Amino acid sequence: MARKIGLYGVLSYCLYGLFFYWYLFYFADTSLSFEYEGTRADPATFLNGRELMLSEEYSKVRDLLFFLSTPFEWLLYLFILLLGFSNAFKRWAEHSAKIKFLRNAIYLLWLSLFAFIATMPLNYIRYSLSKSYNISTQTFGGWMKDELIDFWVNFGTMIIIVTVLYWLINKSRKRWWFYAWLLSVPFTLFMMFLQPVVIDPLYNDFYPLKNKELEAKILELADKAHIPAEHVYEVDMAKKTNALNAYVNGIGSNSRIVLWDTTLDRLTEKQILFIMAHEMGHYVEKHIYFGIAGYLILSLAGLFLTARIMEYVIERWGKALRVSEINDIRSLPLLLMILSMLLFISSPLSNFVSRYEESRADHYAIKMTKDTDAAISTFQELTRAGKSQVNPPLLVKIFRYGHPTMLERISVLEEYEMEHKPKKHE
Repeated sequence: MARKIGLYGVLSYCLYGLFFYWYLFYFADTSLSFEYEGTRADPATFLNGRELMLSEEYSKVRDLLFFLSTPFEWLLYLFILLLGFSNAFKRWAEHSAKIKFLRNAIYLLWLSLFAFIATMPLNYIRYSLSKSYNISTQTFGGWMKDELIDFWVNFGTMIIIVTVLYWLINKSRKRWWFYAWLLSVPFTLFMMFLQPVVIDPLYNDFYPLKNKELEAKILELADKAHIPAEHVYEVDMAKKTNALNAYVNGIGSNSRIVLWDTTLDRLTEKQILFIMAHEMGHYVEKHIYFGIAGYLILSLAGLFLTARIMEYVIERWGKALRVSEINDIRSLPLLLMILSMLLFISSPLSNFVSRYEESRADHYAIKMTKDTDAAISTFQELTRAGKSQVNPPLLVKIFRYGHPTMLERISVLEEYEMEHKPKKHE
């Protein structure tokens, strides 16, 4: 049975990969319909021939890697179970410590290390691709440093989550998923509070915006939006990427307005003010709180389904997977695999909501700045810097895009410009 499950798993992954290769490279049509040709949404009007070619090439390979990466994670967890690695990790943990918390930590360390090494080739290919297309400027050493920081931050967080989770499963086999969800509410809020001041600075240096004249204008916008911000921060991203970005994150007193230094170097003042107005739109419309609420609703459904699916899978295929009970730490790879699958399946819904919120923020920004030229040129520059497709394939948009496509964003701005164009009096 174990061999059959493994064979079907590998075969399914190969067929899945071949489908997306065919879809992205041969079937999907990213050309614009005739009504958009020659408009400012048409990449041919603001990208040269080489830039267009590189954008198409990079986007296809990057999207293929995205679609291959997540199911590879499922396959990895499946083989950790089938080949008995999960049993081995537990045995090594039991031989290394007597205290249960330490045993769980050692088991998790082995599992995390195995997954880190197994996924490293795909992660390196992504890094190498970004480097070869001049998006990443990061050295290999800098990239490895970030990977290791990711590993230890995730490991530290997972120790807490896994220890509490399996304690709950042992206390209540029927309702552990609900109690876990209840505890996830304060934990999620706490992590969001810590993110700007504890976690983000592990990766980059943050400091107050050097351009005080620009900071004053941004804070003036913030004041109009009733955002309680006293400083604007810039972050040194140029040593890592040529991409552009800005954001407002954190909650409560830890909220921060942040600009990448690449954005400051590449965009004009008017373009930066449009971007900041967009980010402020998220704050004004309370998207962060709607996002938290949506996440908690999805996590409740996800934990409930995970509990039911785990019980079913262990009852039917537990012997092949070498897991007899849900409360056994050896079932962790199965739990992670099911959660990852549910996240992937639910991503079209979460992306749809995110695209709606982003379009609302665009609308807020253009109403605040009333500068369509700056807005359109900003999106054109973002397209150039990220080598993105203006009109990506449908499945890419559904599964990857948390923002509207550049075709949609620029077209909406052009429509706004036409509607608000001053009428000439005869």
